[in-house]
Amino acid sequence: MLRRRSLTTAVGLAAVGALTLTACSGGSDPETDSAEETAAAEESTEDAGGATDEFPVTISHALGETTIESEPQRVATWGWGSTEAALAVGVAPVGVAEQVFTVGEQALVPWVAEEYEALGAEEPVIFTDPEAGASVPYEEFVEADPDLILAPYSGVTEEQYEVLSDIAPVVAYPEGPWTTPWDEIITITADALGRSEAGEQVLTDIDTYFADLAAEHPAFEGKTFAAIVDSPSEGLVYVYTPADPRVSILEGLGVVSAPSVTELDSSDGGFFYTLSYEELDRLESDFLIAYTYTEEEAETFGESDELQAIPAIADGNVVKVVGNVAVSSVSPPTALSYDWPDGVPAIVDQLAELYPES
Repeated sequence: MLRRRSLTTAVGLAAVGALTLTACSGGSDPETDSAEETAAAEESTEDAGGATDEFPVTISHALGETTIESEPQRVATWGWGSTEAALAVGVAPVGVAEQVFTVGEQALVPWVAEEYEALGAEEPVIFTDPEAGASVPYEEFVEADPDLILAPYSGVTEEQYEVLSDIAPVVAYPEGPWTTPWDEIITITADALGRSEAGEQVLTDIDTYFADLAAEHPAFEGKTFAAIVDSPSEGLVYVYTPADPRVSILEGLGVVSAPSVTELDSSDGGFFYTLSYEELDRLESDFLIAYTYTEEEAETFGESDELQAIPAIADGNVVKVVGNVAVSSVSPPTALSYDWPDGVPAIVDQLAELYPES
């Protein structure tokens, strides 16, 4: 089975009130704008089929318990993955976090932009996020006027949660920041939107996608791999553990994380650890997956004497994921990016060259 299904205030109302006053000081009529935007959101929701669950819906999470009284009409997202999950079940968020590492400031990742177009929905407000979630642009949330904020895969702190909760109900992560498995992001998002059936269908479709790929490539079965990012400036590599979604999702292809990855793991349950160049000969696997951020980096990867100590590199058994967008499509995967052409499909194509069918 591919998915894991183990679901388990320094600034207060006065500050939010001040933010609201600031947001309403523009030249347009906020009540008219809000009414028009709400109507558009409702029309988009109706076109997608609407909620199937009964409200109110209550979601428990690490920062408390959030009750959503009625079907949300103006959803905002924060962090990673919930935007895609909402779109996948037919809800177009009115505000989403920017993804600076992937596509730069004030831009949508391509699979998200495509889905807004496919749904015929107006593109959202893009919340500024230059610090990868370390700070929250509260004024921008106030201006977006959401009735629900989804942040199941984020770094929202208790203080941030309290302030955001004065703007709209907030659904945070179930256990710890930045640790929610990719499939649980889909489930939590769908449940919060009253679309649990649609969420189950999304997960079934992803399971089927990987099962079909595995059936097409039986030679992949049981092959072991290690997934790394090289950091020559530090003289080490980052090794991703089976706890990381980019590793666990690939096991749906029939490949498995190499025993050496676990044996060398010094992370104490984390999703990655570092390995010095002096230890690379111990990282044994049938093949290696290298996440590289530029074409130049990909072309020269593995040429150094240090990396040649990794057995899979010395044997020429290397699969490369190239570019910020491609790396982001699988790190972690989302409801819309799991089949992005330069991500998993490119990995499968390279694996098929390494392990052709007999």
